[in-house]
Amino acid sequence: MGGRNLPAGGNLLPVRVRPIRGKWGTRPALHDIFAHFLAPAPLAIVLLGALGIAAAQTGIGTAARAFATLRPLVRARPDDDRDQARALLYRVEAVMQLHGLVRADRLRATHPFVAQALTTLANAEDAGHFALWITQAIADRRARHARVIAFWNACADAAPAMGMAGTIIGLIGMFAGMRDPAAIGPAMALALLTTLHGMILANMIAGPIANRLASLSERELDWQQTLADRMIALARQDGAPLRKPGMRPGMSQVA
Repeated sequence: MGGRNLPAGGNLLPVRVRPIRGKWGTRPALHDIFAHFLAPAPLAIVLLGALGIAAAQTGIGTAARAFATLRPLVRARPDDDRDQARALLYRVEAVMQLHGLVRADRLRATHPFVAQALTTLANAEDAGHFALWITQAIADRRARHARVIAFWNACADAAPAMGMAGTIIGLIGMFAGMRDPAAIGPAMALALLTTLHGMILANMIAGPIANRLASLSERELDWQQTLADRMIALARQDGAPLRKPGMRPGMSQVA
């Protein structure tokens, strides 16, 4: 019986598969098979489609911030930041006992939020103004975190749908090219690879990123809220106006 062999390559997957002869017969090299996974068309359909949908839902600015969070995603140490903030609070209490909270901005903090909180504490008109500022600051941070997490969740939700869309496109190409065996292989590869890429993007990339960011955000906002509550209590305990009348913001009282 005779027949025609379907080609391994095509316009979508221009990778040559080198056969290997062995006791199991002729088979393609394993690394050539995996090379098909990097075919540009399936990757573009899933990746650009999912990212585009996520950006449309959350906004271009949020998308830019979402990619900017990839660096602190692996470098963030919220537990270390919490411990440093706790140690700094003891120093703030000591400064308050000696000079009042107006000298709190003399302390050095490595975390930007803590440094800004110390400066605002030292230059606020009173405890009420400081409480209003730090409450709003934490609320703004929580909202920014939620938008970035929503972007990656939207990407994870859209990826399987884009994979299914690519599968449908590949099936249409297969049925349209049934008369030409050379057109069936690339269309079938497109149909299968888009589904695979959608699963990988959703379950191994975007989904884990969203979960990791959610965990980091919860832990970070927790210690920042604790720090804010303690600072507000210290400001109310201090009693006197934190900044004397006539002092410019940024100036500290000289002991």
